[in-house]
Amino acid sequence: MENRQNPHAVIDGFSVRRTIHIDAPPEKVWRTVTEPELISQWFGQIVLDRVGAGALGTIGWPGERRVPIRVETFDPPTTVSYRWCNEEDPLPETVDEQRSTVFTFTLEAASAGTRLTVVETGFERTGDPDQLMADHRGGWDEELDKLVVLLEGNS
Repeated sequence: MENRQNPHAVIDGFSVRRTIHIDAPPEKVWRTVTEPELISQWFGQIVLDRVGAGALGTIGWPGERRVPIRVETFDPPTTVSYRWCNEEDPLPETVDEQRSTVFTFTLEAASAGTRLTVVETGFERTGDPDQLMADHRGGWDEELDKLVVLLEGNS
């Protein structure tokens, strides 16, 4: 396996963006960003009521509250987006359109693997956009690095 350092996430306006290369085929990456049991291996523990646009559920990390999440778009095998609530208090029972952000994964076939871009938008609607964007920039660095290790270690 080639030792490649993917670039870090960046803040661009009111969005956070990161593009990485993964030495795995797009089909495998697609499954790992859309199937709850695979997402839970590298990201938060996610539970969805079904697969596809409109699916509802929760996502959370050990020791933290579970937040509501909804699949916004589902266009196999290239684009999937999720809307989730990020405001601390009060945490809504369901996805709140006014207090949520959307993260979108876009997959493209690339030489020897897949180019994956995540863009998270909607921070301007949150109570502390600068802090939340900084937190999520670091989060996308950490979580997508785990995705690379998972997929390249099992290619």
